[in-house]
Amino acid sequence: MRVLLVEDEQRLSEALSYILKKNRYAVDTALDGISGQEHAETSIYDVIILDRMLPGRDGISILRNLRSQGIKTPVLMLTAKDTIADRVEGLDAGADDYLIKPFSTDELLARIRALGRRQSEVTQGDSLQAAALILHPMRGEVECGDSLIKLTMKEAQLLELFLRNKGQVITKDQILDRVWGIDSEVDLNNVEIYIYYLRKKLEPLPAGIRIETIRGIGYCLREVTDV
Repeated sequence: MRVLLVEDEQRLSEALSYILKKNRYAVDTALDGISGQEHAETSIYDVIILDRMLPGRDGISILRNLRSQGIKTPVLMLTAKDTIADRVEGLDAGADDYLIKPFSTDELLARIRALGRRQSEVTQGDSLQAAALILHPMRGEVECGDSLIKLTMKEAQLLELFLRNKGQVITKDQILDRVWGIDSEVDLNNVEIYIYYLRKKLEPLPAGIRIETIRGIGYCLREVTDV
């Protein structure tokens, strides 16, 4: 499960990130509201842990913006504000759960597990499509006509990222951050290798898409007619 942690208190962010990774979650972190929203908008996360008070953009604004875009990723809001009015505002803005600081690690992990189960139930039947190609992200399968191809986890995450950003140029650094994680020690060569793997699997399919190399920048998935 991939988790986005948006928390501006660096020591708390580092502690929570360590705990989540120890419990086998893939974790990306953001220390301000603007970068947090940019990460959240990629829609590659299973759960978002969102602090309410953030520099740049507050958690309530981020939530409202995400929900207005149709992004349904479960959000667990962290806050030191514990009045009923504050909780109602957060839930009305689109939060799925609310956790008051200070909190126990066990409770945080239990709430993440609950949100993860809920997300799995919601997205199990979801698919992404471009031209004749259909990706089933949760199963890691690509469907095209009568063909069904199994992808590795990284290949499926790559293709999901491209499909959710169809027609947009995505830099190698952005791919590395979104698929492998901000704190990953993997280098850019891995991006090129997995792009190659993904292309080789998609190449035989009359899918009507192409992953184009944008020299010096990154890649872009486009729908094409010459297939």
